[in-house]
Amino acid sequence: MNRKSIVFLTMIVFVCLALAGCNNQPQQKPETPPMSPNASTPQPADPQTEPEITVFMHETGEKKSMKMEEYIAGVVAGEMKNDWPVQALAAQAIIARTFTIEAIDTKGGVPERGTQASTDIKEFQAYSAKDVNDNVKKAVEMTRGMVITHQGTPIKGWFHASAGGVTATAKEGLNYREAEPPYIQSVQSPDDLAPADVKKWTVVFPKEAVIAAMNKLGKQVNDISSIQITQKGPSGRATMLMVNKAVEVSGPELRVALDSTKLKSMLLDKIEVSEDNVTFAGKGYGHGVGMSQWGAHSMAKAGKKPEEIVTHYFKDVQVEKRWD
Repeated sequence: MNRKSIVFLTMIVFVCLALAGCNNQPQQKPETPPMSPNASTPQPADPQTEPEITVFMHETGEKKSMKMEEYIAGVVAGEMKNDWPVQALAAQAIIARTFTIEAIDTKGGVPERGTQASTDIKEFQAYSAKDVNDNVKKAVEMTRGMVITHQGTPIKGWFHASAGGVTATAKEGLNYREAEPPYIQSVQSPDDLAPADVKKWTVVFPKEAVIAAMNKLGKQVNDISSIQITQKGPSGRATMLMVNKAVEVSGPELRVALDSTKLKSMLLDKIEVSEDNVTFAGKGYGHGVGMSQWGAHSMAKAGKKPEEIVTHYFKDVQVEKRWD
């Protein structure tokens, strides 16, 4: 090799090293500090790492730190029977994970407790670590990291016990005050495996109980002579009732004020007013928005995968894997 060639090669090596472009090694990302136990949003060091969250344990009052998937297993066991088909439990796991991530992203989880989640069903989701069995563990593991998103953002993971054959929109089922989420639509639901007292039911309330519920909602009445359904939503659920042909009241709000475990649904067949009582007859159990658990049970028995179940109940969504 002549002297000119040696000088030329030397210059190339010098330039290459100066620009740090010839080592073929990936650039190291700056290390992300671990999440503070009091942080409102889980911030894993790597997007592919399972988050750790703090959970308010309402039975003891303590704040407990745990991996997300451990928490999800407790929620699935608290929200669904642990002997149900694993595909139904897996669909519930995706919903529970989505609910948790969406709540953390939008409001910091349970800010009044200073945690990302709570085991108090009134504050967040049901939770039962003692009911976690191999069936639940399998359902959680097979959906590990899976979250339902619409245009890249986690959706509101609404669900209920039984749709009574057809699900509700958010406005009709929950009296939702914001714009109707595009992923929530009224769809047919195979709720044929639900118990007889969920498929069809009748409940009788003393007039005094209905009057008290009305008053609680700021609707003053002294007696009840009639109740008519004046508005229905796309699924046929009663959204507005007229009492005594004069006082309007929201169907979903009256259901909660009366007792939503007794007035199981606003998918009503009839309302009758007698001398002392008001009788409601209907079908289904719950607000009817999002995934029907009994519908998921039926679809799982029919061989549907968890992703197929959730995308039946939520439209134009994706099931994303957020961590491995």
